Amino acid sequence: MMPETRSVLVTGGAGFIGSHLAEALLADGKNVVVLDDLSTGQRSRLPKGARFVEGDIRRFDLEGLLKDASVDTILHYAAQIDVRKSVEDPVFDAEVNVLGTIRIAQAALAAGVTQIVFASSGGAIYGDPKGFAADENHPTNPVSPYGVAKLAGEKYLFSLAHETSLVVTALRFANVYGPRQDGRGEAGVIGIWMKKLLEGGECLINGGGDQSRDFVFVGDVVRANLGAAARRIAGVINVGTGVETSVNQLYNLVAAACGTPRPARRGPAKSGEQMRSVLDVTKSRTALGLTTLVALPDGLSRTAAWFRRAPSPA
Repeated sequence: MMPETRSVLVTGGAGFIGSHLAEALLADGKNVVVLDDLSTGQRSRLPKGARFVEGDIRRFDLEGLLKDASVDTILHYAAQIDVRKSVEDPVFDAEVNVLGTIRIAQAALAAGVTQIVFASSGGAIYGDPKGFAADENHPTNPVSPYGVAKLAGEKYLFSLAHETSLVVTALRFANVYGPRQDGRGEAGVIGIWMKKLLEGGECLINGGGDQSRDFVFVGDVVRANLGAAARRIAGVINVGTGVETSVNQLYNLVAAACGTPRPARRGPAKSGEQMRSVLDVTKSRTALGLTTLVALPDGLSRTAAWFRRAPSPA
């Protein structure tokens, strides 16, 4: 009798990061199932070879799907990722990011899943870093409902998996950018700017532009996920570059990648905006083997090349 073939489920697999993950898993020889409600994901991003199931994590029969597809590992990327939307509608944000994550954990335990890799957030959970960079033991001081919900999602996953065989890995990402970016999330400004610059439009910088972030290329995020799944590492791991880039510096790099000297227009600062975010990534180097990362100018060049080929993302 042949042994049962196990699968990997990518929730939110028709989205920006999730679609890259599904593609990489297929290339690695895995059986891949994608669950996405297509509220923001796109069918066109789904890689050939993945089994696609349309459904909302808040209501779908998750346990039935996990058992039917013999899922061994879940990469949980289905989420509400817009910080500003979380402020406008914190109830919806919590329904998706907290209650949806609880349902994933309960179904995983019932179906015998062995690992959940959870897409968490470094910048939104830590708040402004004390000292230069925030490591995994940094105090958690989220200033947005989105950050609160992501932190709650982590806590629920770890508590529900406590004293079980389920391995939970929470990857706390910096600001992820790259091809297929759709303008959501803090790093979404890269996609917004590139689209406008390549179409001859004007870009906006809010405030003085001294706000800083840690920008990590989507390919490095994929490698982090594959490493976490392969090594079955439990706990919290930052995934970023450890390099702090101001909004002004970022705009100059984006404009250079797009081949235009056009300056940005200045607008008023956004009230309550976090000023700094940079992650200490020492643990990801040792635990996940992320010793070499894509430098921001190189990653922006690759992203601009994608926007030139596909200039109209959703």
